[in-house]
Amino acid sequence: MMTDRQRQFREQYKANISPLYNGLLHVSVMYGAGIATIWFCLNRMQAAGWEWLIAVPVFIAGNFVEWSMHRYVMHRRIDVFALRAIYERHTRQHHQYFSDVEPTIDTTREFRIVFFPWRVLITLGVGGLVFGSIAALVLNANVGYVVMITMVGHYLVYETFHFCCHVHDNWFVRNMPFVNTIRRHHTAHHNMGIMMRYNMNLTFPIADWFLGTSDLRRGLPGHLFNGYSQEHVKDELKPIIGRFRNDHSRVTLDGPQLTAQEQGVLAGAPA
Repeated sequence: MMTDRQRQFREQYKANISPLYNGLLHVSVMYGAGIATIWFCLNRMQAAGWEWLIAVPVFIAGNFVEWSMHRYVMHRRIDVFALRAIYERHTRQHHQYFSDVEPTIDTTREFRIVFFPWRVLITLGVGGLVFGSIAALVLNANVGYVVMITMVGHYLVYETFHFCCHVHDNWFVRNMPFVNTIRRHHTAHHNMGIMMRYNMNLTFPIADWFLGTSDLRRGLPGHLFNGYSQEHVKDELKPIIGRFRNDHSRVTLDGPQLTAQEQGVLAGAPA
């Protein structure tokens, strides 16, 4: 059941969304630009073979960058304009709007709180162009295009998986491999007690598994194909998760106010 605190925040947030905002236009431009970029790169490639293998390290690196951005920028206030704005949007808005009890949206206007602004895709495109150009100079043009395709593709997967985490439960998100895993993984991340330290991945929980910041205790295959199962949630985290599930009296815009004992559990929970 949604707390009064969350309900009030939602009402205020929705009231402040610009009447000009169009959620369908937002995602159409984002996916349209991303797919067009991938299509352009595919059509520029010539007889690519081994170059496709470059997608693997780029994908793995992207997974760790995703984790790092979430942990150290989206959940840590850095007093630099762009970075501070990311923190404000994520910790002080997204995490107030959603909780592990009520993580879903009802209308397309709420796309505003789920999807990144267009400028994120532009920034990623610039980054892909830089790294792709370097790869093309060092190796060949095909490698550069693979780098760009992988980076943009990763972003589109991120946004798609995140959207699947915040829609109402349905057959697809409940049964689709990887999607059902990340939906449970991200919903758990929205628990106010563990949100600042656990479940930072939003595509595949590879970095969370490797770095020990997953709420589960199991191997990589188990992490990837966990689905909705709660069987392997770390026992030491369960009291904190349960405590903050319906009681937000110790929650602020900047996260939970934890006791010393709770901080010790979160800092020392073994992988």
